[in-house]
Amino acid sequence: MTTLPLFEPVIVGSGFVKIVDVLPRVVPDLELKCDSAIVQAARVSYSGGTTTKKSDKALIKYLLKNAHTTPFEMVQFKFHIKAPLFVVRQWQRHRMSSYNELSARYSVIEDSFWVPETLRTQSAINKQGSGEPVDRPDLIESMVKHQQDSYKLYTSLLDSGVSRELARTVLPLSINTEFYWKIDLHNLLRFISLRNDNHAQFEIQQYASVIKDIVREYCPITIEAFDEYITGSIRFSREEINCMNTNTLPQGKSSQEEFTEKLKQISLFKERTNWKSIIQWISPTSYI
Repeated sequence: MTTLPLFEPVIVGSGFVKIVDVLPRVVPDLELKCDSAIVQAARVSYSGGTTTKKSDKALIKYLLKNAHTTPFEMVQFKFHIKAPLFVVRQWQRHRMSSYNELSARYSVIEDSFWVPETLRTQSAINKQGSGEPVDRPDLIESMVKHQQDSYKLYTSLLDSGVSRELARTVLPLSINTEFYWKIDLHNLLRFISLRNDNHAQFEIQQYASVIKDIVREYCPITIEAFDEYITGSIRFSREEINCMNTNTLPQGKSSQEEFTEKLKQISLFKERTNWKSIIQWISPTSYI
């Protein structure tokens, strides 16, 4: 049996990600590491002499490929996170996990803010997303001044006897907070698939990418399968399949661009591409 090490915090912008604990931390196989718990759960009982490492890896890949997710819930991670409020509020949308956040009612918030390296324009397609970067250091300076002024007002209110729970209301979303986060591997993979994605806000993508790298250290086979069957795969909607069958485009500019990007990823898109031939190439037995 081997006890797995815990790693030093990884700096992410003005915050960090620190692995606090992992279950199991004591593992029977140093190559499988925490992946051994997935195999154990899937087979109900585990005996190192009855299976091979090759079959263990194949089992994990089979489970993930076919969405047999319960065995992945046997692995759990606990993180200590420091991040700006606007990132944390998106983070907490993932409710199948446990959070305990620093309380600004009990504690005085430290002077620690997220500052953008660059600004981005509003996306013309995605109403909740960003567009191209914009070089406006003057605006960043204005943001920093606003942060400084807000924190100065916050401390002034505290010094004047205003309660912490009211004084905190003047602080902007760019101020950093800290929280502990416990989550099982199944739901953590879901978090990574959504937040380490180009559709997510860049600032939370940075955290999700770091977390994925940490998980890879403890569950290497799972992440290998995840990259192959989840992040490395492409899903077509019924409308998109119909479009390929009828040589048409989906409705709406955003849907058309997303559809085209999928075709590019499988190296089948060209101007005036015959999409019927694509369908035949993908699934010749079902093509009519």
